[in-house]
Amino acid sequence: MAMTSPAPRRSDATRAAILAAARDRFAADGYERATIRAIAKDAGIDPSMVMRYYGNKEGLFAAASEFDLRLPDVAAIPPGDIGAVLVAHFLDRWEEDETLTALLRVGVTNPAGSERMQTIFKRQLAPIAAALCPDPEPGRATDRAVLVASQILGMAVSRYVLCFPPAVAMPREEVVAWLGPTVQRYLTAAAP
Repeated sequence: MAMTSPAPRRSDATRAAILAAARDRFAADGYERATIRAIAKDAGIDPSMVMRYYGNKEGLFAAASEFDLRLPDVAAIPPGDIGAVLVAHFLDRWEEDETLTALLRVGVTNPAGSERMQTIFKRQLAPIAAALCPDPEPGRATDRAVLVASQILGMAVSRYVLCFPPAVAMPREEVVAWLGPTVQRYLTAAAP
């Protein structure tokens, strides 16, 4: 007898609709202007359902901004290519998923968004920096992760949020060629 997976519950579909609507609304309006009522309308449900599942706007934002950077396994990358691979990966992530761009927009204007971005980068980028850091001193890997984030987020703000024409027009390969060596140095070079 073949096992079949159970049909998704209605609550799962409702939660998914709420999160999709919230991501879109936060991306379009920012954290301050996005409302539970507008998000519920976009999801095609009553606002009380949003409150039932997520409690308040902060809870909804936290759930909607869960984001997996899907960082590559640096152990599988040739050591001299890590910077370039990471920069190309981040460009892919920014271009594939508006959620990360929305998070960045909210992060620069709202403390909750800023905290969310910090958490994502701390949990996901810091372990890579720790794995590659040649410094035995405590805290040095964190310093390196912050430097990498400054490059990645700086380009993301310039290219995807503020849309500076030269940043938008620059071919990906050129972005990788400029930023890859810098990210590589931040992660693997001896401390100055």
